[in-house]
Amino acid sequence: MTRDERQRLARKIIRSTEDQIDDEHFIHRLLAESTLYNIYEDEKSTFGQKAADLMARFAGSWAFVIIFCTALILWVGINFIMTDRAFDPFPFILLNLILSCVSALQAPFIMMSQNRQEEKDRKRSEGDYKINLKSEIIIEDVHYKLDSIISRQKQILQLLEESEQDK
Repeated sequence: MTRDERQRLARKIIRSTEDQIDDEHFIHRLLAESTLYNIYEDEKSTFGQKAADLMARFAGSWAFVIIFCTALILWVGINFIMTDRAFDPFPFILLNLILSCVSALQAPFIMMSQNRQEEKDRKRSEGDYKINLKSEIIIEDVHYKLDSIISRQKQILQLLEESEQDK
């Protein structure tokens, strides 16, 4: 193959890749941009949010269940034993009032904590979506480049065969 033929072949190959430079620039920018982030770093919890999380964590534990059941049993037992001098006799009206207040306060704390957890889950799923989308774009680009390389190799082989036949 002469020098002129090699130059023509090189020019053909270069012309076919010039239009791919914009795509290449986009892919490199995409690769440079990090989609990984820690959802807990961005979070600045207020005192109320921390209290709600702590209350929800404690209210959903076995320690809470055991302490609460023990307190109820003690309350009922003491009031049964003290029959005449009981501070809360049998229908346990005071106990019902305390239980209602506990549940009335506990429910909003648990709901606030669940809302915050839902927001964290939403941010996490958005991050996962971005990572998956980025991966899909990059994989498609790799497949495209492999196909392009294969087709260029075929073109080069064909051009080489044609140049050998011309001799």
